[in-house]
Amino acid sequence: MVKSDRKKNEEHPVLKNAHLFYKRLNELTKKHSKPKKDFFGEAPNIFVGKHGYPKVNVGLLSNEKITAEYDDPLLWYEKGFDIPKIVSLRSFLINSNFQLNVKSFNDRLLDLTQEIGMAKEPVDLEVNLNKQPRYTLKVSEDITPYGPTVKLKKASITENPKIPSKVDKVFSDTDLKATKAIDYLNKKNFDEHYLTKLLSAGTLGVKTERKLVPTRWSITAVDDTIGKKNIDNIKDFNNKIDYSVFTGDYMGNFYVIMFFPDIWSYELFETYMPDEPWKLKELKTFADFENYDGRKKYAFNTVGGYYAARLPVTEFLKKKKRQGAALLLRFVTDDYWVPLGVWVVRQTVRKTLSNKPVIFDSKKSMLTYVKTLVKKEFGYDVKELLNKSKLLKDLKNQLKISSYF
Repeated sequence: MVKSDRKKNEEHPVLKNAHLFYKRLNELTKKHSKPKKDFFGEAPNIFVGKHGYPKVNVGLLSNEKITAEYDDPLLWYEKGFDIPKIVSLRSFLINSNFQLNVKSFNDRLLDLTQEIGMAKEPVDLEVNLNKQPRYTLKVSEDITPYGPTVKLKKASITENPKIPSKVDKVFSDTDLKATKAIDYLNKKNFDEHYLTKLLSAGTLGVKTERKLVPTRWSITAVDDTIGKKNIDNIKDFNNKIDYSVFTGDYMGNFYVIMFFPDIWSYELFETYMPDEPWKLKELKTFADFENYDGRKKYAFNTVGGYYAARLPVTEFLKKKKRQGAALLLRFVTDDYWVPLGVWVVRQTVRKTLSNKPVIFDSKKSMLTYVKTLVKKEFGYDVKELLNKSKLLKDLKNQLKISSYF
């Protein structure tokens, strides 16, 4: 069956035809061998739920004959895996779960969870479940989907996990704050997906503050922490970015990214394009914004996608040593027929920013170009959407220091 816990108070548009999705899933899982109640397998990752916090469900994502490709979004992107391929891989992962208090310590299952969380490669283990699983798929806006959830009866690791020395160093440093640990490991080229696993497993931070972190929260925390660090650097740049537009798409997610030569600010619009042009009046659009001073509250409208899209924008400006304001328009089409997690957002924005931009000499000419582009691509007049932009309003109305001279 299709399960979704979308944070916005509507059914996810890409799941509006749930029966068609279920049919596709059945076709994809036919290739899987029948899941076993007890098995020797591998676990590439964990999943920490948020319901019932601080007493949460912790899951070991595992099955027989698992390889690293079952849990590596960067590899999926680099190898060009399509949606059916990723859904097939993820539906094979059994979530063998049990309950723990987030502040648990001296617990055997916690130790096992943390060893899997810190391991760079899938960990061999023996799993005993309380019943035989049935293949399905758990989907959500923010998280990477996984297969059936079944209560764990017993589990044990059958090998020594391969933990990188730098990760072991951070784990052993019980005086190092989690934000500094994330910054340190990010600079050592550990990607966001791996850092999320470390944070979820409660392996980072000052000893007295360590705890299990729900996976959804840890994804956003990692994106937000690295992004804010980049923004601090960006604010020191005196040179401004050009008026420029980048466009790109991946898995049915189309992005228009506009840069303005101004101080740092950022806004994201997410728009779900209908499958028929006459349905444009039913358009669903969500937006969040931050000015130079940043956000004081969580981005409740665009949720995790806000931080996942902001991260590569800050990476880009930091690399270019330029400061600027960034306005992102995301258009989600029917080609994105199942949500795969915010890694899709992160990689699509990175891909878009690697494309050649169109440079303009004025804001007016750039916005005219964008209106024409969106109209040609989707038959949609984006003028109404742009009129709602807080970023554009700020750029138009804010009093410049130069006006005093």
